[in-house]
Amino acid sequence: MTRFSRNFFAGMALSGLMASTAVTGAFAQEETIKVGILHSLSGTMAISETTLKDVMLMLIEEQNKKGGLLGKKLEAVVVDPASDWPLFAEKARELIEVNKVSAVFGCWTSVSRKSVLPVFEELNSLLFYPVQYEGEESQRNVFYTGAAPNQQAIPAVDYLMNEEGVERWVLAGTDYVYPRTTNKILEAYLKAKGVAEEDILINYTPFGHSDWQTIVSDIKAFGSAGKKTAVVSTINGDANVPFYKELGNAGIKAEDIPVVAFSVGEEELAGLDTGPLVGHLAAWNYFQSVDTPINAEFIETWKAYIGDDKRVTNDPMEAHFIGFNMWVKAVEKAGTTEADAVIDAIIGVAVPNLTGGYSAMMPNHHITKPVLIGEIQEDGQFETVWETSGLVVGDAWSDYLDGSKDLIADWRKPMSCGNFNTVTGKCGGSGS
Repeated sequence: MTRFSRNFFAGMALSGLMASTAVTGAFAQEETIKVGILHSLSGTMAISETTLKDVMLMLIEEQNKKGGLLGKKLEAVVVDPASDWPLFAEKARELIEVNKVSAVFGCWTSVSRKSVLPVFEELNSLLFYPVQYEGEESQRNVFYTGAAPNQQAIPAVDYLMNEEGVERWVLAGTDYVYPRTTNKILEAYLKAKGVAEEDILINYTPFGHSDWQTIVSDIKAFGSAGKKTAVVSTINGDANVPFYKELGNAGIKAEDIPVVAFSVGEEELAGLDTGPLVGHLAAWNYFQSVDTPINAEFIETWKAYIGDDKRVTNDPMEAHFIGFNMWVKAVEKAGTTEADAVIDAIIGVAVPNLTGGYSAMMPNHHITKPVLIGEIQEDGQFETVWETSGLVVGDAWSDYLDGSKDLIADWRKPMSCGNFNTVTGKCGGSGS
């Protein structure tokens, strides 16, 4: 506009052109890039997912302060699938077809993710999924920024076995696909390590389960056989509150039967009396207590945005931080938010994580992450007691399951396959 304004009086034709340009510019300025947020704000998973909605709103606001994306402001579109798995698919379709979002950040449970997969494939849209999961999947339209089993479950078992001398194993989970598949992988891994079948106890409970007395009693009895015992917990959602409370009631201490959790972070601990839980463990790829400048800045920004110094950060929040920044960088690289272009552009994109390194998007649509084992402290934070020496590449297909160990995922052309069989040399199909 400024180059035109210097010649404003050159003539009416130029004046008319300026008016036209001004109108066009105004319309362009008003246009936004819409970003979908698909997290449960009610129901059993709200305890975990509401914070992820909040951090996405913060990330979008911060990006807009930097000038937005491709010269446009970002606009958040928030929906509530209410911990109702079929409703996730409906809300995903609404975000893509009605609201015309360019990408969606959302889901927590694997059953919610499985519910929306056909929608994202059909409508060729993008989902950034920020939570640890069971693997056994690589979908072209999904980017898995949470941990695969080899970035959480397997290292946690190795830690307990090698550092704590654990010989007996309780695999306790909520009854849905993530715990069942993860425990199937862990059971195969433990047996490959020489653990006898009678030294593995597997238990599942429904979402929102509240009566833990009998199960905790069984765990206590199982741990009294003279062998060091641990609980590997894939219990999800608000069922964790009564579970840990019952552990305390039963007098189960970390030095006797340690619990390592894959779905309990700082946000969940904020609703618990952490006194009886001190010493129990969690395996994640990030803790709020990580001492790095970038994490300190993130925490400060978060607390200022949310207006509450007591609000904590956690691992899935960092996964959204990484995934959102990867999407932004891929869109800038592609010069468009169009799905196919972003899918091609994002492989190899690397952005800072909050532990002080860089995470990269790999050809299998999983990212590189460090693995941390944290011990619960009285203040509800975690003290890191063990971590990998470097970043671990997320493995879409488990090396310990017969149907998976020969599969790889690579979404680069010309392969463009989520489940390529290295023995037969053939792609198995959709990749999930």
